[in-house]
Amino acid sequence: MTLFSYVRAALTPRTFLPILGSISTGVLLMTMQTTSAQAAGQYYNCANANGCTLVDSKYFTSSYTKTQYPVVLAHGLGGFTKMFGVLDYFNGIPSELMKGGSEVYTTKTSAVNNSEVRGEQLLQQVKTITAISGDPKVNLFGHSQGGIDIRYVAGVAPKYVASVTAVSSPEQGSKTADFVKNVLEPNNDTGEPSNVTTQLVSGVFNLIGGFTDVGSGISFKEIQAQDGWQALMALSTDGAAKFNAKFPAAMPTSYCGQPTSTSANGIKYYSFSGVGQVMRSLDPSDYLLAVTGVPFLSDANDGLVSVCSSRLGYVIRDNYIMNHLDSADQVLGLTAWGESEPKSIYRTQVNRLKNANL
Repeated sequence: MTLFSYVRAALTPRTFLPILGSISTGVLLMTMQTTSAQAAGQYYNCANANGCTLVDSKYFTSSYTKTQYPVVLAHGLGGFTKMFGVLDYFNGIPSELMKGGSEVYTTKTSAVNNSEVRGEQLLQQVKTITAISGDPKVNLFGHSQGGIDIRYVAGVAPKYVASVTAVSSPEQGSKTADFVKNVLEPNNDTGEPSNVTTQLVSGVFNLIGGFTDVGSGISFKEIQAQDGWQALMALSTDGAAKFNAKFPAAMPTSYCGQPTSTSANGIKYYSFSGVGQVMRSLDPSDYLLAVTGVPFLSDANDGLVSVCSSRLGYVIRDNYIMNHLDSADQVLGLTAWGESEPKSIYRTQVNRLKNANL
């Protein structure tokens, strides 16, 4: 009798069905194990006044960016979440982090206002995010002025914050803001502009802020308060000094010094930033940053923020070859050839948080 005949004789219904059942059970168990290992990473847009909207959700095979607490991204001056449903402020970064297992939330505060107003708005969104996620804390990332806003949240409500990462943030003010303030009203340290020109400039910024609110999906009735003069004051050297006196955690004691601590109130603080203005000849925004960087003179800067002003907590690097917009992978990802890719920098930092059990 051939081998095939033996096999055929052995596979009677009585013997075949248990074997088939065992195979089916094994496949089911393998599928369940694969599915549990591939829990979905999520990306939420929290511009909606009533909560957060799920933008995307994907299964992942790598857990490289799967942190214990959600990642929350806060925009800078004139910022948005997802403009007209197409353009991310953090260009492609939420999706990149989600692929590695992150639960990512983008937030929307007044595009144009001071950091205490914006910080209070951000705090309310953080509370909403903890309710949605079920996690008691979040990992805060803030680009530009957003890096000051997140310090406000950490300062007034530390129980909600696991970590703070400031990205190209003018923690000690911007010399560009100083220049604009001195041109408009050099001796005005009040909360209101006092001449017609300043009022007009402030009004233009307010309109820009309202536009980004609408572009983020906020209705006309829910547009948040905008205040161009307050924003300028907050970003000036004097305004930053007043803010830092209230919230000194993880800050250097001098302008070009290094931070003396990397944590406070159980919160870990980090920062990174870049230098240079014109990174790609095809990017028109680079030339604008070359102009806005003129007031810094010999002070190394990214077009809006100096290296010295960007330092907070553990300084990952303050000399990435990228300008101010590149650090959020704007505009359209046109960054310097052959240099550190912004998405990769964010991924590495989120992995660092994961390894710190954050």
